[in-house]
Amino acid sequence: MKSTFEQKRNRLFLVLAGIFLTNALVAEMIGVKIFSAEQTVGLSPAHLNILGFTMDFNLTAGVIIWPVVFITSDLINEYFGKPGVKRISFLTAALIAYAFVVIFTTMSLPPAQWWLDANNVDTKGNAFDMNFAFNKIFGQGQRIIIGSLAAFLIGQLLDVFLFHQLRKVTGKKYLWLRATGSTLGSQLIDSFVVLFIAFYNVFPTKQIVAIGITNYIYKFAIAIALTPLLYLGHYLIDQYLGKDKADSMAEQAANKSEGFL
Repeated sequence: MKSTFEQKRNRLFLVLAGIFLTNALVAEMIGVKIFSAEQTVGLSPAHLNILGFTMDFNLTAGVIIWPVVFITSDLINEYFGKPGVKRISFLTAALIAYAFVVIFTTMSLPPAQWWLDANNVDTKGNAFDMNFAFNKIFGQGQRIIIGSLAAFLIGQLLDVFLFHQLRKVTGKKYLWLRATGSTLGSQLIDSFVVLFIAFYNVFPTKQIVAIGITNYIYKFAIAIALTPLLYLGHYLIDQYLGKDKADSMAEQAANKSEGFL
């Protein structure tokens, strides 16, 4: 018979892993839509001059729920260490790849005529091809998919490494520093890896860097803003497991998290 604590520990990992996996997968699916962050909050476009390019905060819709991935990753990092983060990160990457294989397979299926006929005008009466729209929305380029997966895995491994390097310095204190510091470090790499893999030789290098800087400014702001929610997550887990048990798990996780890989 497993102890009550072991059951709680397993349930905790299952819940955190489920939240992490679901939000990462959904973020990849909705990431094909680009939206204006400024207009969303009622502001005018930023028109930032970065490396000679006029940049606004036009972001993928996936960034709406990536903060949930950040928080969940930090919680898994704290209580389950590098083994836990690696396990869920590789599983998530594999399932995202699987999802794209399924999507590309469905794109090749011949559409039913009645489905096309029933969905051939928008709310304003403009005609459109439903099958073309489906393929256009879900048919992300292969380089974007490869770049996204590579950036995701590199970012996760770097995040867990930086998190525990900072924990060596801070000990149990300054949760905000190791969580925010690791996220800012990993996302700096993530922001540029995906762009260079997806758009190198498509856009000028300076423009890719400018886009990366814009994305990173957003992620920087979000990482800072998430700090209260991270403390809330720690408080709830400490209450669920018991403070002493939770501290013991965090200490064991730190001891298992030496090195990058």
